[in-house]
Amino acid sequence: MYQALKTFLAASALTLTAALPALAQETLVIGTEASYKPFAWVLPSGELTGFDIDITKALCAEMQVTCEISNQSYDGLIPALNAGKIDAIIASMFITADRLKAIDFAGPYYVTPGLFIGPKDSDLELTEEGLKKKYIGVQRGSTMADYVEQKLPDARVQYYDTFDAATLDLVSNRIDLVFADSVVVDEFLASPDGEAFAQVGTPVFDPLLGEGAGIGLRQGETELKQKFNDALAAIIASGQYAEINKKYMSSDISPK
Repeated sequence: MYQALKTFLAASALTLTAALPALAQETLVIGTEASYKPFAWVLPSGELTGFDIDITKALCAEMQVTCEISNQSYDGLIPALNAGKIDAIIASMFITADRLKAIDFAGPYYVTPGLFIGPKDSDLELTEEGLKKKYIGVQRGSTMADYVEQKLPDARVQYYDTFDAATLDLVSNRIDLVFADSVVVDEFLASPDGEAFAQVGTPVFDPLLGEGAGIGLRQGETELKQKFNDALAAIIASGQYAEINKKYMSSDISPK
C-alpha cells in the first residue's frame, strides 16, 4: 500500500519498538529537514532532535508503527515522497493550495505566522515600495519564498538551503532581512548571533503562508491520512502534544 512501507513479523522486531501488534509491525519512512531549530536539528552525536522529531515519534507510537526518520534537503522532500522513497513528510511544511496540487496533507499539526527580522536599527517599512531592491533571505521551496516573490516583486530575493545559511548572511551584512517562521526566528533572536537583530514589522498571517504545518502524504493515501489525523487528535487529547510544545516553544502553537 505504501511504496516505502515494510512489514515485519513482530517476533523479529520486539527489540525495536514496544507495544506493537502481536502479529506484525509496520515501518514508515518519514522525511524531514534537520536544520530548522527548534523544530529539527542534529545533535553532535548525530541524533536528530526537536519538536518535529518528538511529534513524529509520538504519532508513530500512537499508530503502533516503527518510523525511520530520513534527513533530506527541504526542496527534495516532495519529489522523494512522490517517488516512493519516503512515506510521509514531517518537516514544518505548510499546507498551501500549490502544494495540494502535488501532494495531500494530514493535520495541520501546528500553526505559526511568518516574521521578518533585520538589524535593530533597521528603519525598513514592510511595503512593496519600502523593500524595493532590498535583499531578503528565505529558505528555498518555503511558503515564505512564495510570499516574498508574490507580495514583494521588486525585492531582491536570496534563496538558501537552510535557515541557518540565511541568518549567516544576515549577520555578515550581505542581506537586509530574513523572512521565516516566527518560532525559528525567535530561537535565532534569543541566541548570541541574534543579539544585534530584532523583529521588523508585525507577524505576517496570509493565505500564501498556508493553513499551518501539515503531514505531507501522497495523494490517495486516505487510510494513512486518517491514521495520522487520529493519532494527532489522540496525542493532543492525552496532553502529550502540550508536553512536547512546552519542551521546545515559549508559546502554544497547537492547531486550534
